[in-house]
Amino acid sequence: MKTKPQNLVIIMSDEHSPKALGCYGHDIVKTPNLDALAARGTRFSRAYCTSPVCIPARASFAVGKYIHQVGYWDNADPYDGRVPSWHHVLRDRTHDVVSIGKLHFDLSYVDHGFTEEIIPMHVIQGGDLMGLVRSDLPVRKGAYKMERFAGPGESQYTFYDREIVSRAQIWLREAAQRQSDKPWVLFVSLVCPHFPLTAPAEHYYRYYNQNLPMPKLYEKSERPNYPSLVDYRNSFNYDDYFDKETVKKAIAGYYGLCSFLDENVGKVMNTLEDAGLADNTRIMYTADHGDNMGTRGLWGKSTMFEEAAGVPLIIAGTDIPAGNVIETPVSHVDVYPFVLDAVGELDPQLREGFPGTSLFDMAKGEQPDRNVMVEYHGMGSTTGSFMIRHGRYKYIQYAGYPAQLFDLEADPEELTDVSAQPAYAAALKECRQRLLAMCDPDEVDRRAKARQAELLNKFGGREAVIARGDLGFSPAPGAAHNFD
Repeated sequence: MKTKPQNLVIIMSDEHSPKALGCYGHDIVKTPNLDALAARGTRFSRAYCTSPVCIPARASFAVGKYIHQVGYWDNADPYDGRVPSWHHVLRDRTHDVVSIGKLHFDLSYVDHGFTEEIIPMHVIQGGDLMGLVRSDLPVRKGAYKMERFAGPGESQYTFYDREIVSRAQIWLREAAQRQSDKPWVLFVSLVCPHFPLTAPAEHYYRYYNQNLPMPKLYEKSERPNYPSLVDYRNSFNYDDYFDKETVKKAIAGYYGLCSFLDENVGKVMNTLEDAGLADNTRIMYTADHGDNMGTRGLWGKSTMFEEAAGVPLIIAGTDIPAGNVIETPVSHVDVYPFVLDAVGELDPQLREGFPGTSLFDMAKGEQPDRNVMVEYHGMGSTTGSFMIRHGRYKYIQYAGYPAQLFDLEADPEELTDVSAQPAYAAALKECRQRLLAMCDPDEVDRRAKARQAELLNKFGGREAVIARGDLGFSPAPGAAHNFD
């Protein structure tokens, strides 16, 4: 579609579940700034990442394609610039394209496509090498950190986010004083509400002082025991360290970090207003993926449930309908053409071979005949996972385990797998055919594991990477780091 070229601010958070915003229906979490952004723009209620873990999700977001199309399979295989990104495309066409904050790309000083990277967080020492082990999964010794750090206070991540926002405010005010021949793009990438679940006190206690409900399906008798979840729980044994009191601390910490994030989004939005940029700058907000938030006894990400695979996605500004909610499923692959459209790069050749549909078109009601996909090949899994949304259904196929089917219209909380019910046989068959039209799960699984075996050998093999351990979470720039 043709739209007025303007500047674009993309704000990305880390591990923000779409279920943890007021505008998405949460009745406890307070996110007034994001709610206001949604009210003056378009909110996509069924938006998905391409992989529910940081490095693949961020690589795919950059290059506009699905994981199986580009590689970057897991948290030990970061984006290295070899596949052109929207950053490269715009910079090559003389747009200023600047990032501030977390990128989680290769640290080898390769060209990621930005005009400038300001205080970037990148992968250190190869990333999560234990994720390369895809059989007889090791137990994560650093899993205790999820419970240990939950509570009020500051962490390296809250300090880092404050600095990211400060740098963004400075950049925007200086940009307002410059003459630009073409629209610019500013990518502001925050780390909260990613764990550690340590939230600034004013945000933490607004939730801890409430009678918070326990997470959905938290009791052990309620938890589903799908093979993929058993694999993940046994490797990332976060919940071994929790009791009901510490669960409350963790949930209050997560909710508090969501409000802290919202405060920071508000600072960026207010700076656009103060600097006189609001009328010629669009805004997009999203997260790299979601978070299980203790549901089903799971913490972190890495699952296909809505809490983890879903993402918030809001766009606002010129040519974007206000107060609009789109229920058609969308994906982060749709961001690539949206960014090009936003700054006026409309050459059809730039879109050839890309699976996305511009969010401008989706916001105006376009409903392409397609499915959006989420896939996972990373830590805590022994088999590739592939999910598509098809109408009311969520279909998940594994390279090694039985498939699953959820009827999200009848069962929005994903409590019941209906794949074995005769009434859903036709839907199961159609979903499987639609997934196979997008990729061959077994072939993709083999390809991912071959790459992982190559990297595992490069870093000394199974025993070497297990002996090194894992970080629990990537350190902010300049912060100390310890492997467990």
